[in-house]
Amino acid sequence: MIRKIVTAAGIAAALVLAASAQAQDVVKLTLADQNSPTGWGPAHALYPWVKQVEEASKGRIKIEVFASQTLIKGIDMWKGISSGIADIGWCVQGYWPEQTPLSDVMSLPFLPIKTAEHGSAILWQLYEKFPSIQKEYGPIQPLVLHTTSPNFLITSKKQVKTLEDMKGLKIRTLGGPPIEMAKALGASPAVLPMPDMYQALDKGVFDGAAVPWEAIHGFRLYEVAKNITMVPFYASYFSLCANRQKIQSLPKDVRDILMAKGGLEGSKFWGKNFFDTAEEGVQERVKAAGITLNRYDVPLAEVERWKKVAGEPLWDEWVKKMEGKGHKDARDILNAALELARK
Repeated sequence: MIRKIVTAAGIAAALVLAASAQAQDVVKLTLADQNSPTGWGPAHALYPWVKQVEEASKGRIKIEVFASQTLIKGIDMWKGISSGIADIGWCVQGYWPEQTPLSDVMSLPFLPIKTAEHGSAILWQLYEKFPSIQKEYGPIQPLVLHTTSPNFLITSKKQVKTLEDMKGLKIRTLGGPPIEMAKALGASPAVLPMPDMYQALDKGVFDGAAVPWEAIHGFRLYEVAKNITMVPFYASYFSLCANRQKIQSLPKDVRDILMAKGGLEGSKFWGKNFFDTAEEGVQERVKAAGITLNRYDVPLAEVERWKKVAGEPLWDEWVKKMEGKGHKDARDILNAALELARK
């Protein structure tokens, strides 16, 4: 009888130890995001990606998402991930134009980028090809690098149709090449985090913004800027970035899963699902709200006028600027981006 009790106790203890060991094997990671969880991008890219990672790990990886800037503000994301406030974060690289200047090649205006999926593939391939681009990310380990399709223009009052209509407008862009583009077009550009854009347009602080469809959806910009000018400005780019020290400390199988769900295929997934499908979501919302958007598609001949002043001339200026800062491979990076874009 005593022996049976001891055996039963031993089994119970073993089960407790096994359960404890299993619990310890679960790797918990935090992910910070500036966007609302109901936004098109998070709903169609971020959360599905998290699910993919967790399912691929068979429960070994658990990712807790802190949305809507509840853990780190978007403008502070790079610093927050670098210092370990969160393990992973969605970074808007255009908030810090001096942080990844060679990657900024993707935001040069009027590049022949067709879709966000296309742009994302180009960016990840450039990252893999050029050590100088890899070096830019320092304490950050990119899991995914993705872009928008080319941003276009929304305005609150004035419908822009020609190059001359841009003159004097205060326009929100990202930093880096987009600033120079807006200046060349005659506008007055400034950088502003997207979560602040609704109020800025509503109060007339800004006349308009260069945006993708996803931002119009996620921040309800269709309520305050009903004029849409379809002109292929530039692609914004982003990183799903992780604290490099944290990633390197994880077990190899966990690292492998994260990178297998990231990389080229992950970047294409994020680009396509975050941005390429977002117009559908905007149309659903404006229809439900009874709002009519005033859309104007700029004719190709007019687009060529814009490109002549704010396209290729700025590509060459970017190369000269980068070379002046010691980045000797800037021309090679631009040529590689163009070659990939034209495929």
